[in-house]
Amino acid sequence: MMTTAILSSTHSSSASAFPPAKLHSSSSYGAPSILSLPTISKNSGASRLRLRAQVSSSSPRMIEKETVESHRPDTFLRDSDNGSFSGAGNESNSVRARFEKMIREVQDSVCSALEAADGEGKFKEDVWSRPGGGGGISRVLQDGAVFEKAGVNVSVVYGNMPPEAYRAAKPSGSAADNGNVKAGHVPFFAAGISSVLHPKNPFAPTLHFNYRYFETDAPKDAPGAPRQWWFGGGTDLTPSYIFDEDVKHFHSVQKSACDKFDPSFYPRFKKWCDDYFYIKHRGERRGLGGIFFDDLNNYDQEMLLSFATECANSVIPAYIPIVEKRKDTPFTDSHKEWQQLRRGRYVEFNLVYDRGTTFGLKTGGRIESILVSLPLTARWEYTHQPEEGSEEWRLLDACINPKDWI
Repeated sequence: MMTTAILSSTHSSSASAFPPAKLHSSSSYGAPSILSLPTISKNSGASRLRLRAQVSSSSPRMIEKETVESHRPDTFLRDSDNGSFSGAGNESNSVRARFEKMIREVQDSVCSALEAADGEGKFKEDVWSRPGGGGGISRVLQDGAVFEKAGVNVSVVYGNMPPEAYRAAKPSGSAADNGNVKAGHVPFFAAGISSVLHPKNPFAPTLHFNYRYFETDAPKDAPGAPRQWWFGGGTDLTPSYIFDEDVKHFHSVQKSACDKFDPSFYPRFKKWCDDYFYIKHRGERRGLGGIFFDDLNNYDQEMLLSFATECANSVIPAYIPIVEKRKDTPFTDSHKEWQQLRRGRYVEFNLVYDRGTTFGLKTGGRIESILVSLPLTARWEYTHQPEEGSEEWRLLDACINPKDWI
């Protein structure tokens, strides 16, 4: 008899938005202990693991504790915040303000499109803020007609990074690369939108997208911590079964968005995506890729803001047509089991390698929203291998050997 483990995640009414920042390393730097050992109980012959998360009260938080709000404010920016590196002195025109406006508009449009595609499910919304500024809006649709779990979260975060976190999060090539210069705790600003969509039907793919803007707020010319800004993000597709026309459509939309700004972007960011979503201990990618970029600050800032906006606005045309086409496709228990096994890979990547998850856990972010990317259920079977030549084998082969779809 095969041993099967099912990972179950739940959503709390007090969830906050994804910490949208980035991290180059998962090395420990004195962060609080986050995950306790899972409890295991028997359920229908399978072991059911429920992750219990807690933040150690003995370790300092790098981000202030959040407060649940009853309504959405016009902005989560600090009253005194007049700027990012452009538009200083005019908060409404700053990159920070315009990026926040963009991600909130995208959250609204994506959630509306997902509710229309689902037909029954509605997003539950939580709004939160922090005393020193910042906050977010978490929206989760769970157990809908089409989507088992869909999270679309925005956040604006002010915090302090310890030196090791700064060195991990800074763009490569900055002055702080000098290992002889030691920075103290570095104030930072981060804003972003993060989303993971898990449909019920195994023939409808999972989608992830995340777009973020990051600044260090260190005083000008502070030793080892020069002021920096950068953009990051991407959109990627994780199907359980390959429909070539779906994958080609998805990649074509990504390429179209990239080509409006630089024809080198799509091939460069497509390869970056294949490399980033690599599950090292499995020797395979999480899915069939898309685009991914990080550390982008070597182009005009206004151009990159427009590029991130174009990519975020491309999510609906890239994904909704695929869901509409596949959401009612008949499937068997075998198809569903394969979907659950692939979701297991999704869980492994997110908990072991994902930068946003790691950053959130190490800086004291809200656990429920950090883990909202996890599916309700996933499956692990001992030494499972698909039959060579099968559709399952074809998907696994494409994850091991990424290809050009267009």
